[in-house]
Order: sequence, then C-alpha cells, then structure tokens
Amino acid sequence: MITLLSKLFLPKDLPEERKRGAYGRLCGLVGILLNMLLFAGKALAGVLSSSIAITADAFNNLSDAGSSVVSLVSFRLAEQKPDAEHPYGHGRVEYIAGLIISGVILLMAYELIKDSIGKILHPSCTKWSLVVVAILLVSIVVKFYMAYYNSAIGRKIDSATLRATATDSLSDCLATTAVMVATLLEHFFSWRLDGWFGLLVGVFILIAGYRAGKETLNPLLGTPPSPEFVHSVEDIVLGFDEKILGIHDLIVHDYGPGRRIISLHAEVPAEGDMLEIHDVIDNLEHTIGERLSCLPTIHMDPVVTKDPRIDALKKQLKDILSSIDEEITFHDFRVVFGPSHTNLIFDIVLPFRLSGSSGELTGRISSLVRKEIGDRYFCVINIDYKLA
Repeated sequence: MITLLSKLFLPKDLPEERKRGAYGRLCGLVGILLNMLLFAGKALAGVLSSSIAITADAFNNLSDAGSSVVSLVSFRLAEQKPDAEHPYGHGRVEYIAGLIISGVILLMAYELIKDSIGKILHPSCTKWSLVVVAILLVSIVVKFYMAYYNSAIGRKIDSATLRATATDSLSDCLATTAVMVATLLEHFFSWRLDGWFGLLVGVFILIAGYRAGKETLNPLLGTPPSPEFVHSVEDIVLGFDEKILGIHDLIVHDYGPGRRIISLHAEVPAEGDMLEIHDVIDNLEHTIGERLSCLPTIHMDPVVTKDPRIDALKKQLKDILSSIDEEITFHDFRVVFGPSHTNLIFDIVLPFRLSGSSGELTGRISSLVRKEIGDRYFCVINIDYKLA
C-alpha cells in the first residue's frame, strides 16, 4: 500500500533532498489512519469480551496513533532550513521524536503491567466471540504490515524514528497474539489467563520501548560513525591523489540524518609544492561532500618523506608498537634532534578497550624506545582513540 500511495501522491520528479521528508510524512499519515481503526476495533472487542488485556491493547494502538502524529510533525520540522539559531539544521528533531515515541511506549507498558497485576490479584471471567477473535486476527495482520513498511522505509531513508515505530509495531503483533491465545485458552479450558497474558504483553512492550529509546537516545548523546562510513572516507582520501600519504584524526559530527560534518587530517609530503597540494585538498573536500552527502574540512599535515634517519626511526617505532598491541597505530611523527638528546613526538591511536591503561602504555612505550633505539631518545606522546 505504501508503494502504491507513494506512486499516487509523491511526484516522480521529487528532488532527492525532499524524498526523505515526503516518505516520512506518508508513513506518519498511514500510521495515524491504521492505528485509529485498530483502536476502534479493539476497543469494541474489549467491551464485548470484558478483557483488560484487549482493552489495554486498544489504548496501546491509540498511543501509537499519537506517536505517528509526533513522527509526522518531526519530519516536517526536520526539513526546515538552517537559520541563525540552528545553523546546522533541524535534523536532530527526528531523534527527539523517536525518543518521545519510546517514552509513550514505556508509559503504556507501565499502565498495562499495573492493570494486569490487578487482574491477576482479582481475576474475573472474560467473554468469547468469533467477532473478538476476528478483530484480533485482523489487528495482527495489519500491525505486521506496519512493522514491515516502517522498517523498509526506515532503512531506505535512514530514519531512527521509523525504525522505532517498526519495533513498536512488531511488539504489538506479539502482544496481540498473546492476548488472542489467552482469550482462546480461557474460553476452551476456563483458565483465567487474561491478567497473566496482559502482564506478558506489558513486558514485551516495555522491552520494545527500551530498545527504541536506546536507538534514538544514542545519536543525541553522540556515537561513533559506522565502520562502513569511516572506511568510505578512508578509501576516498587515500585513493584520490598520490600526494596524499595518510589520514588520521577523523571526527564526525552528526546533526541528523543526511547532516554530517566531518573533519580530518591528511598527510602530505613536506617537500611538495604547498599551493599545488592545497588545490588537491580543495578538490578532495568537494569530492567527499558529493559522494557522502556531508560537509568536510581537511587539515594538511606535512610529513617528511626524504630523510633516511626519520624513516628508520618510524620503522623502529612501528615495530615497538606492534609488539605491544597490533591495533595500536601512530601518526604526526616528528623528530627534534639535539646535541644531548632527541625527542620523538607523535600521536598514538588506541582501541577503546585499552583506554583504562593509557598512562601505563605511554610509560611502556617510552621505556621500550630507550631500550630498543637508544638512551638519548625521549618520547612526547599524545593519545587518540579509534572511531571504528
């Protein structure tokens, strides 16, 4: 249905930058309509059956309709252009919307668990009818379809909000299935399971809300870029021109889907023509921005490439670091020669699993340098951590 509606209501020549918001709004509108229909059907089923689990499930769908309204509004706000107060755009509104949706899910889970415990402590009979079962079956099918299209479109446009909605829809499928099983068992075996299955539904929804909240909260707090994105940047930089010798200090700022700002250091030969290399860097920034839909800033780091003494020291340092841990790398290597001692100045890049022992590591590296290279060599070490 979403595919059909997109063909009917979304223009074929819609610009790429507007497709994301258009798909998000379409999913939001369909979600409001379907959830309101499900709420009406389940509310009727709850009245007919006197089941607290079915009634609670109905109000869960009503909260889903409200979540779809939040999602709809968030996509509209996220499309607003940058302004003086928000120079990097409004893309993070979508993450906030996803967080609100997860909060609503958690609230509904709490209410459902509380009411279900009351039903367990004070059980009462529920009424069974084919109409009730039919409504529940239709609800399961509709919610499974909603989980499918929200997940598919969420992946297509990289939307945390739609992925959170898909998770919620899938948990609703499980919840409604549990409610229907309880209804059938109570009818055929006179087992009073309504409260217990309501509790089970509440736990399902609670877990789904926690996961959805974590997925949307993490980007707001700040998370590392995906390894795929980091490797894409590295491949573009290192394959762009032979004058670029290396890359380090990559930083990615995420201001919402499609709104990344990145900065990095590109190593270039110190003996080269700086004006020529600067032109290469300008072209590289333009290429990265086009290919990865981001705003890049590149700092040039001149590296001495024609000094045999420095090359030999770099190789010795590389061997020392590899002997400590294969994942440790280094960059910004400089040598300050002096009459009494020589300083080796460099940055090391550690995996986060070694973050607790950084002081011990720098001391160990300094000791090994003096042992393996010579007593007159002293290390000045700065520590970075791997993004991915």
